[in-house]
Amino acid sequence: MKVTRTGLAVLAAAALGLTACGGGGGSSTGGGSGGGDLANGKTFTMAIATDPGSLDPLMTVLSVTRGMDRFLYGTLIDLAPNGDVQSFLADKWDADTTKASFTLRKGITCSDGSPLTATQVADNINFVGDPNNKSPLLGIQVMPGTKATADDGARTVEVTSGAPDAFLLRNVGTLAIACGKGLTDRSLLAKGQAGTGMFQISDSVANDHYTMTRRKDFTWGPGNFDSKQDGLPDKVTFKVIQNESTSANLLLSGQLNAATILGPDQQRLLSQKLFHADLLSPLGELWFNEASGHPGADPAVRKALVQALDLEQVGKVLTNGNGKPSQGFVTVSPKPCSGDNVAGNLPGHDLSAAKSALDAAGWKAGAGGVRSKDGKKLAITLMYGTQLGPTEASTAELIQQAWKGLGADVTLKGVDSPGLNTLYFGTGAWDASMAPITLNLPSQLVPFVSGPVPPNGTNFAHLQNKEYESLVATAATKAGSDGCSDWNDAEKALIKAVDAIPYENAVAPTFGKGAKFTIGDGIDPSSIRMLG
Repeated sequence: MKVTRTGLAVLAAAALGLTACGGGGGSSTGGGSGGGDLANGKTFTMAIATDPGSLDPLMTVLSVTRGMDRFLYGTLIDLAPNGDVQSFLADKWDADTTKASFTLRKGITCSDGSPLTATQVADNINFVGDPNNKSPLLGIQVMPGTKATADDGARTVEVTSGAPDAFLLRNVGTLAIACGKGLTDRSLLAKGQAGTGMFQISDSVANDHYTMTRRKDFTWGPGNFDSKQDGLPDKVTFKVIQNESTSANLLLSGQLNAATILGPDQQRLLSQKLFHADLLSPLGELWFNEASGHPGADPAVRKALVQALDLEQVGKVLTNGNGKPSQGFVTVSPKPCSGDNVAGNLPGHDLSAAKSALDAAGWKAGAGGVRSKDGKKLAITLMYGTQLGPTEASTAELIQQAWKGLGADVTLKGVDSPGLNTLYFGTGAWDASMAPITLNLPSQLVPFVSGPVPPNGTNFAHLQNKEYESLVATAATKAGSDGCSDWNDAEKALIKAVDAIPYENAVAPTFGKGAKFTIGDGIDPSSIRMLG
């Protein structure tokens, strides 16, 4: 059962920060990082824009959290920068669309020194696969009803997927693996303990900093990792810094080794010719809450709201004119499917047509704004991510202005990643959102746009698109890129129904000084090299 090589998913995002699994492929350019000699015994310090909240790797889809969890928890396989599958916790694997098998490397230990067993690996998979545990990764990396069995003597894990999964190897293989004590006491995982990764937590202060110490016994890094090579950091510190200008200043002064800069501070860092690893980010996306009682439940309202926007201009403001029009939801390379699923499938900018369409649907304009047949005012709460850079607020204001021109009453609400997580999967008190989802597999989108809604699932916008669901059901039975035609048609069905609106991508550079690294869904810990 050999699996076709395809792109691994990174759900995630810069954005809700909904983010996904390991591996990835970003480009690296630039120099000026403070010397070229490798240096030992140093601390790698990185800015994060928001606190990660709970570090439990099986109970989060936030990009900031999953990026930090990469340092604490290993995965069965890893994705090399060129897209090839390589070893990590497992040194052998095999998969098709319904079954997968993994053989663990010898000598893997947990952060407390105890051995990692195949049974513990299977327990991680089974936890996510059980809908009763309400893991947000259910349906994203592990299909509901998936079962894993283990043979500790042979160090093997056998997985039977609960539903066909075109990317089964990549999805299950990149699930973060926690050790047994954490699986029985999840409070340990919330604090980043019971890990199988390169680092372990040594100090943490919420909303300020998180420090990790490199494990000297860690020899099972991805690919040809050498634990004795020069330049590996002894410690890693994540500092919570919400202001991008502050992060840029600290980077230039040498007080930070890495920071992701999305806003105008990019230009002064680029002018200094700093090293940077880049990732294509779907910064421009719009989502509407289609639950009963919200304006987005009416397709005429959704279409009119999009028609009222000049998305080309909105995208320019969001990306400082440096973005590119979206072609679909998957942005992270290597992409398994090509093609433009957006062009020609979104309603064009036409304020007059938008007003007429609302009127025809029973939404009448008056002195107090636009109201429905039953007198309900067209009132919208628009969320934007405060962790996504300074252009988010100005873009939200531009959208607010356009929707007010349509007659809507629009309130802006800035939230950080944990706050967004609460609104999406908790209270549901939102109408429209600018928070994007970063993906490098089309299958990773499925549970966010179909299936159970919170608190029983991750379909945060309460979408019900039958055409999409039918197409992805067919695509899931075809291994890897064999189903690309169906995956592309499924995305088009979402976009045509104005269920989800991708409109602008941005290059998200993570700048480095005094260090170099590669990046996928966050910095690859094993790639960090400290410089003298």
